[in-house]
Parts: sequence; structure tokens; C-alpha cells
Amino acid sequence: MLKEFKEFVMRGNVLDMAIGIIIGASFGKIVSSLVNDVLMPPLGLILGNVDFSNLFINMSGKSYASVAEAKAAGAATLNYGLFLNTVVDFMIVAFAIFLLVRQVNRLRSERPPAPAGPPTKQCPYCLTSIPLVATRCSHCTSVLDTQ
Repeated sequence: MLKEFKEFVMRGNVLDMAIGIIIGASFGKIVSSLVNDVLMPPLGLILGNVDFSNLFINMSGKSYASVAEAKAAGAATLNYGLFLNTVVDFMIVAFAIFLLVRQVNRLRSERPPAPAGPPTKQCPYCLTSIPLVATRCSHCTSVLDTQ
């Protein structure tokens, strides 16, 4: 069983998938940092000094200054600011994946065209291949229609 497991893990597909998951997780962290640390602070500043990560609806009736304070107190909250951050995060990841898949599809479709066949036609009398511009068959010497 250990040998079969080793063969399964060493297959190219499993290794490729594992590498993709690791790189994807790292990419997700980079995008989350981009959203939380680079994009949302200026957007919050433009919208009147709003910190999106601290936007929440307190459902317990008490007042809390931040989501962290409400969570520490065990209060039930709807964290719509964190949800907005996550939606922006997802949109960036989805757009990056779209661009990647689009590029891969473009590279796949850029195969060289199939070589064109020789510019020939068949003689209607002897069925021999002759050049398209020929006016007489070189095999049977028949005069060909030039249309």
C-alpha cells in the first residue's frame, strides 16, 4: 500500500496540483494584502475616512468601537466591511485567473497553420494531378477549360 501511495503521489498530475495549490495560496495572501493594505485605505479616505474592516452592525445592543472589541466581548455582529474586503479580494483573484486562462487559450490557438496542399487540380479526362494554371494536361495532352 505504501508503494502504491508513493506512485500516486509521484504522478505528474498530483505534483502539478500540489504546486498549484501552494502557489495559489501564496497568491491569495498577496491579493488580500493588496486589497486590505493598498486599495481599501485610499478608497476609505475618499469616502470620508471609512475603515472598511471596521464596518459592522452590532446585534447585541451594546456599543463597541471595533469589530475586534465586539468579538472579544462575544457580541454577535454582521461584519459587512470585512465582507466588502473579501468581495474585492475575490474580484481581483477572479480577474487574474481570467487573464491567465485567456493567455493560455491564446497560446494554444497560435499554432502554425497547416501547410497548404500543392496548387493542383485533376485533369477531367485522365484524373492526373496537374498545376492549377495549366491549360493542357501533361499526361493525356487534353486541352483544359481555363475557367
